[in-house]
Amino acid sequence: MSADTVTAHRPRLLGRTVVNTVVGIAVLYTLLPVLWLVLAASKSRDALFSSNFFSLSDFSFLQNLRDLFAMDGGLYGRWYTNSLLYAVLGAAISALVSVACGYAFDKYRFRHKEKVFGLVLAAVMVPQTVLALPLYLMASATGVVDTFWAVFIPVLFNPFGVYLGRIFSQGYVPDEVLEAARVDGAGELTTYVRVSLRMLGPGLVTVFLFQLTAIWNNFFLPMVMLSDEKLYPVSLGLYTWNSSATVSPEYYPVVIIGSLLAVLPLILAFILLQRFWKSGLTAGSVK
Repeated sequence: MSADTVTAHRPRLLGRTVVNTVVGIAVLYTLLPVLWLVLAASKSRDALFSSNFFSLSDFSFLQNLRDLFAMDGGLYGRWYTNSLLYAVLGAAISALVSVACGYAFDKYRFRHKEKVFGLVLAAVMVPQTVLALPLYLMASATGVVDTFWAVFIPVLFNPFGVYLGRIFSQGYVPDEVLEAARVDGAGELTTYVRVSLRMLGPGLVTVFLFQLTAIWNNFFLPMVMLSDEKLYPVSLGLYTWNSSATVSPEYYPVVIIGSLLAVLPLILAFILLQRFWKSGLTAGSVK
């Protein structure tokens, strides 16, 4: 092997080593907190603060699980149900609305279309915390503060989902197919439901997963809108328990195992729907 060939291989190997090192650090940074959470969920309150934390001798997972659903009259089960309603139902409706709006921006012509779409893009850059106070004032004016609707209605509208919906429409729905459906006598609504919506399946799933994650982890809006503990989502409920743990240490184990269970729906959603969202991520890359 010539000296030039060896010199050419060295930067390539060095670059690969650097990339693998960075990826390994990122994986450890992501997985170590999860590993700690799994171990801590199986420990009793006393074992959490002992020196033999990593020992497998003190296994209290089942007891912690029973304590979790018995604490404060079973509030955690109510919070979990609330989060499922807020996140799953809200993400499904939001995905349908967002993709429909994106499809309209892509396939139809109307006055000031690009200006209106520019406002949608501008709304993407507005932090959700900035909108919490205006949303609270609107909810207060309509009398829905401290109700299910105060949290559910605002999450139905997602500007970033509209942007993604337009991208997916451009990448997945050819104009020739729509023209063929119209020639066959199909109306606009029929064309969208029976033809376009099926092609937009990966886009729907991708927007659904983005919105599901955002709503499930939503914390600030429920904190502003709700005062009734029975309406809390899991994120806000665990926060209140964690705040109480400084005074009542028995809350520590249930907060930890509750946090572990709170991660499971997102993991399951990504695993079950990965076939769709992986294909959705390539939308628009090849035409």
